[in-house]
Amino acid sequence: MNTLELSGITKRYGAMETLKGIDLSLEAGEFLVLLGASGCGKSTLLNIIAGLIEPTDGDVRIAGRSMRGVHPKNRDIAMVFQSYALYPNLTVARNIGFGLEMRKVPAAERAAAVRRAAEILQIEPLLERRPSELSGGQRQRVAIGRALVRDPKVFLFDEPLSNLDAKLRLETRTELKRLHHALKATVVYVTHDQVEAMTLATRIAVMRDGRIEQIGTPREIYDRPANLYVAGFMGSPPMNVLKGSITDDSLSWAPLDGSGRLPLPPALRDSLRPGTALTVGIRPERVGLSSTAGAAQLTMTVDVVELTGAEILAVGQVGSQPFIANLDPDAAVEPGATLPFAMDPASLRWFDADSGKALT
Repeated sequence: MNTLELSGITKRYGAMETLKGIDLSLEAGEFLVLLGASGCGKSTLLNIIAGLIEPTDGDVRIAGRSMRGVHPKNRDIAMVFQSYALYPNLTVARNIGFGLEMRKVPAAERAAAVRRAAEILQIEPLLERRPSELSGGQRQRVAIGRALVRDPKVFLFDEPLSNLDAKLRLETRTELKRLHHALKATVVYVTHDQVEAMTLATRIAVMRDGRIEQIGTPREIYDRPANLYVAGFMGSPPMNVLKGSITDDSLSWAPLDGSGRLPLPPALRDSLRPGTALTVGIRPERVGLSSTAGAAQLTMTVDVVELTGAEILAVGQVGSQPFIANLDPDAAVEPGATLPFAMDPASLRWFDADSGKALT
């Protein structure tokens, strides 16, 4: 039995449709990240799972039980908010155990659950402090601890790291990953940060305009994007996307107003005619400087060279189309140079020029 199932979830506000038929299911122990830009519907979907919003159509089932009309407190879920939502006048221990206190859990049992959660989160020395005496990362751990003591069927996280600085975000992300491995908890996590999604998820659902564009493991989403939207959304820097067409011999592809050739996979040679418009996707880290002429290379004019420490980003253009190459930090690349760049044909991803859908 799946821990969580969503069937045909739609949400309308008057004529505006925010969610447009969402179907997905989670097995026990999965970490699903709902990923997308602001306004895509991911937080609305999370709130529907939590029971804070009722769907217009469709059903939410937790452990096989329909949640239609079930109050949030009776859904066996625990939610961690972006704003922590801690009680400033209560100690850390009472903040963590407050939900149990409201449920009339005996004091001894409550104290044991709080100690266990504090031990897992490594915040035992903080139990007698108040939220004002804690750092942002510590407050977030307390908020997670409050969810942890519930031992729910499903944990819901609504952009919990967005208020933290870069260093704390990295530390807390690592802590969440460790906790998931240790507890084997079922998690639904909302974020707009694709690095969070890639590092935390067992599966990612990429959302846009109230729909799921693609759902899969981080590796599947990154290596085999279902369409141009997913290809451009995942990755930092994002996938290079170049427009072009099949050459007259049907063996290769050439970019618009640029020089170079990329070999076509046999399946595309057999099914598409010369002159057919095609879009190709190339990850920046799959590009390297070419020392010899080859069948899989493009000529790029370098505009900017950025040294990040572990790598060089060469930013420029293939013809008039933007292009980025992620290179070794010792690569001899200078602004203004026009250079041939090579790539492994197996790493190329092909998309229909009109629909943007991936071709297999």
